Amino acid sequence: MIDAIVQSYRDLPLEVLAAITAVFGLFVGSFLNVVIYRYPLEDQTVNEPKRSACPSCGHQLGWTENIPLLSWLWQRGKCKSCSWRIPWRYPLVESMNGFLWGLCAWITLGGDGDVWLLLVRLLVISALVVTTFVDFDCFEIPDSVSIGGMVVGPMLSFLLPQLHVDSASALLFSGADEVTRTGALLNSLVGMASGFGVLWLVGRVGARAFGKDAMGFGDVKLLGAGGAFVGPGGILAALMLGSVLASLWGAAVMWRFYALVQGRARRRAGRKPVAKAWRVARLAGQYVPFGPFLAAGIGIVLLDWNHVLGLLFRT
Repeated sequence: MIDAIVQSYRDLPLEVLAAITAVFGLFVGSFLNVVIYRYPLEDQTVNEPKRSACPSCGHQLGWTENIPLLSWLWQRGKCKSCSWRIPWRYPLVESMNGFLWGLCAWITLGGDGDVWLLLVRLLVISALVVTTFVDFDCFEIPDSVSIGGMVVGPMLSFLLPQLHVDSASALLFSGADEVTRTGALLNSLVGMASGFGVLWLVGRVGARAFGKDAMGFGDVKLLGAGGAFVGPGGILAALMLGSVLASLWGAAVMWRFYALVQGRARRRAGRKPVAKAWRVARLAGQYVPFGPFLAAGIGIVLLDWNHVLGLLFRT
């Protein structure tokens, strides 16, 4: 029964497959919004309360108010009951997850991947979306994603060796012309140890050099979980990509705060306190979470490792 459904799905044109997957991604994105919103709330879980409600007035949402993107557009971004303005994060998470699911289907099914590989990649991508927005909101990475990934990653690698088919180290561990279950499992375990160990070492060295924690342990666990899915080479590439993206974002944040302080001082007294503006900018830069950029690096490598390899090493 399941095989027949999978085969009928796989027989559809690639464009239709990507579109259908993207639509499902929108609905999953709506669920991810619930996970992200309720994560820091001690009196709520993913399952309780059963129905979503407006955070402002407590109005329980009907099904017409839960249609991804369409409900937000139809209601002009406001609660139908109290006109509370719905944060931009809600449509952003839905549209981002939908787009990433469609892209994932296009890349996976357009290449040599099958539906089971697609499902694993979709699971990881959505977990990374949750990680990104929770870390931006709470400066914390959920253990359900990081530790859960370290538990599930090796098991899925053993069951689906295709996860590591592009990894040279997986071929080496397999001792054959194709990746075996044992080779994929070893590659996953070594990748997990590499991601965890490298970032932990960076954090320790940074702590000794600067006299304070230079790396959150949540980031260390996240990179370990990512390594379980992309192997040792992949996770080091993900760390490089994440570091570059975080540096660019941090520079943009610092420049923004520098310009804000300078502009406010100029409007008030006509002076330009460069030193003060620079201190504020540096302080703002210290509060840029690293997790979202690690998640981006892991996601990029997971979906298109071969192109990342060529970009980094020009092979």
